[in-house]
Amino acid sequence: MRTEVNTDMKLRTIRRHIGEGTRNIFRNGWMSIASIGAVTMTLALVGVFMAIVLNLNEIAKNIEKDVEIKVFIDRLATEEDIEDLRGEINELDTVDTVRFASNDEELLSLAESMGEQGEAWLLYQQDNPLNHAFIVQTIEPTDTEPTADQIAEFTSVDNVNFGKDVVENLFKFNNFARNVGLVVIIGLVLTAIFLISNTIKLTIMARSKEIGIMKLVGATNGFIRWPFFIEGMLLGVLGSIIPISMILFGYSFLEKLLVEQIHFRVIELLPFNPFAWQLSLVILAIGTFIGVWGSVMSVRKFLKV
Repeated sequence: MRTEVNTDMKLRTIRRHIGEGTRNIFRNGWMSIASIGAVTMTLALVGVFMAIVLNLNEIAKNIEKDVEIKVFIDRLATEEDIEDLRGEINELDTVDTVRFASNDEELLSLAESMGEQGEAWLLYQQDNPLNHAFIVQTIEPTDTEPTADQIAEFTSVDNVNFGKDVVENLFKFNNFARNVGLVVIIGLVLTAIFLISNTIKLTIMARSKEIGIMKLVGATNGFIRWPFFIEGMLLGVLGSIIPISMILFGYSFLEKLLVEQIHFRVIELLPFNPFAWQLSLVILAIGTFIGVWGSVMSVRKFLKV
């Protein structure tokens, strides 16, 4: 019987906290609107910048995936030598794919890459001066250079080319861009926490007398804190609605626009599903955390009566 009474009291207390926290939002009027506005503007900025950085990171990955090693085969190599070389390359742990390109394919590719001027190269089809080649891609783009150095030591290899300077600069730039993006996102989130917690603190300061009276009549810290906890959580959730809507509708529109206008694989955006939904959940989680954290931290000083 006592257990049922305790359970009923706990449920009534929880309902009271939820009801009180919800009423406080309406009771505070403009201060609540200011808090929600601060959450909305900051999370919109965080969400947009996160979408940009994560998509730039995906584009950088696509560019890195296109990095390949061209292994030019010795012109004196026999078919057996070529197959042995293919086997040696495939045995490397860092190698993903190996594709053979005949010297005729290489000649046509060279002619196509030079446009109208490349037609002159087609005159060499009968006496092709180019080498057969293997086109090698590594599992991890960063393994390109060490893999190329290993292949260069194999028998029947005439030359190895992977655009060393370009690849090194590409990897350095991509790493720099990722690090800068991460730092900026962290900075925006910390700024959001600071701004929003201060806005919520102003809301709580306006009710400092109310908190003091509740302490004097014997209310526990937990009893006082929970309505503010609920209020902060609701402020964070409400402030997340507009940024989430912007992400879902804006990203869907932008993805369709780019699909229609741009047909390069490397400029593909992350797919709307699941990326936009995942980012929306992250924004909701950040908004909820900021609201709760801001309320709890701000009410602490007023509980010391």
